[in-house]
Amino acid sequence: MSVSTIKENFNWRDISVYQLIYIVLGSLCAVIAIKGFMIPNHFIDGGIIGISIMLHEVFHFDISIQLLLYNLPFLYMGYKKMGSQFAIMSFLAILIFSILMFFIKIDPIINDKIITAIFGGLLLGVAFGLVIKASAVIDGLEIVAEYTNKYIGLTSGEWVLFTNSIIIILVAFLFGFEAGMYSLITYYTAMRVSNYVVDGINAYTSLSIISAKHNEIKELLVKDFGKAITVYKGERGYLPGNFDVKHDCDIIVTIVSRLEILRLKKAIHAIDNKAFLVVTTVNEVHGGIIKKLRNH
Repeated sequence: MSVSTIKENFNWRDISVYQLIYIVLGSLCAVIAIKGFMIPNHFIDGGIIGISIMLHEVFHFDISIQLLLYNLPFLYMGYKKMGSQFAIMSFLAILIFSILMFFIKIDPIINDKIITAIFGGLLLGVAFGLVIKASAVIDGLEIVAEYTNKYIGLTSGEWVLFTNSIIIILVAFLFGFEAGMYSLITYYTAMRVSNYVVDGINAYTSLSIISAKHNEIKELLVKDFGKAITVYKGERGYLPGNFDVKHDCDIIVTIVSRLEILRLKKAIHAIDNKAFLVVTTVNEVHGGIIKKLRNH
C-alpha cells in the first residue's frame, strides 16, 4: 500500500480514539504473526520487519530495538515528504509496536509450514492495513518508496517488490530454499490482505460499457441501480474482415463496488449479450455522487 504525499502539520487534537485503536490492534496482530508464526519457522516478511527478523535469526539482535532504530531515518524522510502529522503518527505506531514486541511473550502457535505462511501473512496483512487506516506505517520501506519514482524511475509498488525480493532471496540463501518460498507466500498473503483491509469490501471498480443498446443500458444503470454515469462519444466496429464498418456509439463509464459487479454484468448482458465490458481497478474515488453515498 502506498502512503499519501499530502503534507499535514501535527495537531494532537486531530488524533482520534479510532486511530489509536487501529494502531494498538494492528501492532498486536503483527506481534502475534511474528512471534507466534514466523520466527519459530524461520519465515520472514519484507521491509524493515523482514530485515529485523533476519538479523535476529543470524546475530540474535533484539527485534524490538531494531524496529525502532532502523525506522528512525525513514521517519525523518516521511516528515520531509508528508509532514509532521504522518511522521509523528508513524513514530507512535512503531513505538507501540516495538514495546509490544519487547514485552509480549508468545509460544509457537503451530509448526505446520503452510498454515504458518498463510495465517502469519494474514495477521501481518491485517496489521499493516489497520495501521495504514490510522494514517501511519510500522515499516519505513513504504516511505522510501515515495521517493523512488522521482529519483530512480521506479513506482512505489516496483520499489517495494524489488527490495522485498532481495530480502526473500537472502532468506533462501541463509535458511534454505524452502524457507524462502514459504516467506514468499507469507509476503504475498500480507500484501493482499492489507490492501483488502484498507480498501474494504466496498472498494471501487470502474466499469466501461460499449453497446449498440447504450440508451437502454444508461437507463438500467441510472434508474434501476442508482448509478451516476459518464458518457463519452465514440465509434464501435473496425472488426477484422469488416474494418470499414463502423457505428457511432456512447461509451458508458460508471463506478461500482466489488459486490455489484456480477449483478450488473448479468443485467447488462440480459439487455445486450454482445455488450463489450471493461472492468478496471480504481485506487481512489473522490467527489461526485459516489462520495455522497459513501458518507451515509
